[in-house]
Amino acid sequence: MRAEKQYLIAEVETHLKKSDYVILANFSQVTVSDVAELRGELANEKAEFHVVKNSSFRVAAKALGLPDLDAALAGPTAIVVGGENPAGVAKILKQFFEKKQKLEVKIGVMEKKVISAADLSAIADLPPFDALRAQFLSLLTSNAAAFVRLLDAKVKKDQPEAAA
Repeated sequence: MRAEKQYLIAEVETHLKKSDYVILANFSQVTVSDVAELRGELANEKAEFHVVKNSSFRVAAKALGLPDLDAALAGPTAIVVGGENPAGVAKILKQFFEKKQKLEVKIGVMEKKVISAADLSAIADLPPFDALRAQFLSLLTSNAAAFVRLLDAKVKKDQPEAAA
């Protein structure tokens, strides 16, 4: 294999190792200024947008044990990797598409499982992780508080009334 091809594959592998997810997108209609804007928005989530050669991606993905994505590797391909919040990244990509009507998400991989573009869109619609955590804690505390009130009512009912 030629040295420059090995370099490109190694570079894609480096990008893929930055996170446990990768989102593939078709960027054929995206301008340079659009890419700069998108990269700036993705930087808020510590994610990166990289244009890759399909052949280099195919080899790097296979070397890292990612599922077969050959069906999605048609036409120009960009990858989005990095950061710890794939839902936030999906939200940014969805908003970018809705605003610009350009970047098309092809497919994604999260924890070595293939995720369709529709599933990524559904993930993007989820509330932020902190909001989900707050909702969950609220459910836990409300049930616990109701249980304590129930016990307290039972104890008060069983106690004889004090003489005045």
